[in-house]
Amino acid sequence: MTASQSPRPDAQSSSSQSSSTQLDSQPIAGESSPVYNDSPKQLFGVYVRGLAMGAADIVPGVSGGTIALIAGIYERLINALSSVGPNLWQVFRQEGGIKGLIAVWRQVDATFLLFLLMGIATSLATLAGVIKHLLDNQPLMIWSFFFGLVIATVFLLLSEIKRWNIGRALLFLLGIASAVIISSLPLMNTTPSLPYLFVAGAIAICAMILPGISGSFILLLMGAYDTVLEAVHTLNFAIIFTLIAGMATGLLLFTRMLKWLLSRYYQATLALLIGFIAGSLVKVWPWKTDALGTLNSEATHNVMPWHYPTGAEWLTTLSLMLLGAILVTALSLWGRRSPRP
Repeated sequence: MTASQSPRPDAQSSSSQSSSTQLDSQPIAGESSPVYNDSPKQLFGVYVRGLAMGAADIVPGVSGGTIALIAGIYERLINALSSVGPNLWQVFRQEGGIKGLIAVWRQVDATFLLFLLMGIATSLATLAGVIKHLLDNQPLMIWSFFFGLVIATVFLLLSEIKRWNIGRALLFLLGIASAVIISSLPLMNTTPSLPYLFVAGAIAICAMILPGISGSFILLLMGAYDTVLEAVHTLNFAIIFTLIAGMATGLLLFTRMLKWLLSRYYQATLALLIGFIAGSLVKVWPWKTDALGTLNSEATHNVMPWHYPTGAEWLTTLSLMLLGAILVTALSLWGRRSPRP
């Protein structure tokens, strides 16, 4: 089974161009999911993209959804996640037995999700401690790298908007404003219980799916980030499984709506998503201090580079921004030229 004609009404006028672009070459099916024939090379590519998504999601302010969008797997991810639901029982009953299980596996694009989750899990298990150490001890370096990554992502994705109009421009500005407001909310100080972590996971996963809105930053806002990061580092399965259950619930409630928007108002939705990413630049601004203008674990206030206590460190910061921009551009080119995962 192959995907039907693209359901994007606002992209069909440029169908001759869409076959050569990263975001217009793989449509979301309206009611059913396309079946993919993945080669080992393509699945390895999915795994590598998962590694990048996991690394991004660890950093408060950077979204794994941004990486999925720029790497060319965002639509397939939404398509796969939104296919999970009660209708899978009917899919199973039509065939029954092993054939029914295979039909369900294909319906949810489980091979793709498995390799993507393996990549994300590998990043979380291997990089959580490293990134936490860098955030605590070398914040200027890591924020500079991700600032360059995010700003390059914005420029790359803006070129995917085929035609700007007032509505799309307003949605872009709405996305920026929403991300800035969320990034400016005060952090909650609380000792999270398991039910609270369940709710936090449900909310955070929605943010992880939305490019530009960081799921880890939502956990930080809700006072659960340190608890979750420590649980991953120490393999506290009670917290990990509670969080996963909350995330699964959030996915079931959120991805269907996002799939509907992408399938019917693709360009408008893309403008809103790019706005989210652009607004997140406020959160990943490298030069931060605390309320007193000094550096410590509470350094969350953005300042101009020349007001940074240790100096702007232009050579280091600009070099890392450039590195982030180069890597995300390379990832985008890879997503365009490689076989669609």
